[in-house]
Amino acid sequence: MPSKRRLLRSLLEREDVLAISRRYFISNGFDGTLTSIGVIVGAVLSGIPDGLTVVKIGLGAAVGLGTSAVWSVWEIERAETQAEILRIERAMLTDLDDTRVQREQRGARVVHAVASGLGPLIGVLIPLVPFLFEGPALSMAEAGVAGVALGIGILAVFGVYMSSISGQRWYVSALRMALAGLVVAVINLFLPG
Repeated sequence: MPSKRRLLRSLLEREDVLAISRRYFISNGFDGTLTSIGVIVGAVLSGIPDGLTVVKIGLGAAVGLGTSAVWSVWEIERAETQAEILRIERAMLTDLDDTRVQREQRGARVVHAVASGLGPLIGVLIPLVPFLFEGPALSMAEAGVAGVALGIGILAVFGVYMSSISGQRWYVSALRMALAGLVVAVINLFLPG
């Protein structure tokens, strides 16, 4: 077990692994957050009578998006890392089965898949929290507004985080990301039904 911990620690110190994991986390977190905003606005406008039902619908979306994120990244990274190992094997004229290179590739794949799956879970679940307080503390409309606001806040945090990596102005990046949540909410307001 200590060797697995050591491998994980070394992978988390590598910029190439972190960069790919960040991309998956933010991209899938963005998708999850926008999905949650769409679910929230659609649920409130369609007259769903209670917050618990909205949470259940959102949990279904979280399961679907989380599974998709983990599974697709696992398969994508498996194919990409296998292709890279084959290139190295051809160049070195040797078999890399059960070597440090193969273990690092497999470990990186796990890190990428976990990061990819966490993004949409955070993006879907946090905006649903106000619906847990619907009834005793909030009306459905108030929970909806709070949920959309939380979603837009999450998108802004993603923007701030990305600006810290790229050296862009944080408030510009935050506003650009948050704007996507606002656009989804407004479009949903005008959908028929």
